[in-house]
Amino acid sequence: MNKNKLRCLTTAVTAVLASVCFNAAAADGNEILKSSCASCHNITGPAPTTLKDLWSRKGPDLFYAGNKYRPEWMEAWLHKPTRIRPTGMFYADNLKSGEKYEVVDAAKLAEHPALDKEKAAAVTSELMKLKPHDDLIAKETIEPGTIGLTMGEMVFDKFTGCLACHEIEPGYGGVSGPEVYTAGARLQPAYIASFTRNPQAWDPKTWMPNKHVSDVNIQKIVRYLDALSKEANNAN
Repeated sequence: MNKNKLRCLTTAVTAVLASVCFNAAAADGNEILKSSCASCHNITGPAPTTLKDLWSRKGPDLFYAGNKYRPEWMEAWLHKPTRIRPTGMFYADNLKSGEKYEVVDAAKLAEHPALDKEKAAAVTSELMKLKPHDDLIAKETIEPGTIGLTMGEMVFDKFTGCLACHEIEPGYGGVSGPEVYTAGARLQPAYIASFTRNPQAWDPKTWMPNKHVSDVNIQKIVRYLDALSKEANNAN
């Protein structure tokens, strides 16, 4: 066999192997979702429609992950998970009596398993395909701009009362909901806007109330969470 034919054959074999490896990775990500993630996360929908279903939820719904999360954050987080919800999925399940009031029972909080980089990438690829709420995302327009942290906190806390349930820095803010000091890096801006506008459109039984936030303040909250995440990243 001459060198040109050998080179062509080698190239063809390499392309086939690359295709097989790519498809295997994609299939592996889907398999991981089904075999390891579905026991705690809803990956097929719909969202809970009864309180019983809500209380049985073990982890955040993922069936609209492609509408919600930033892929670069998701991949990095799956490889090195950190706690986003200080008191777990449903805070009342993880409390114990303290000297003056109830406190979080850390022993009840489960750690999320970590995936190696290849599996994290494969699972992220599959999650980003899950976009049943493109219609809600399409309704949002994110206007470019920035906001100072002081003004942003005023909107987040004084105007909308969000600090009661969400930490804006470790140890500062409510703990019944997820922390938001990494939300700008974690969540897509259009999702933040849409969920703030109408939480129940995404999750009919969510604990988060519809505050009927104005368009102007929704834009400010999106900018504030972005600024918070950048500050948190610089601090690290």
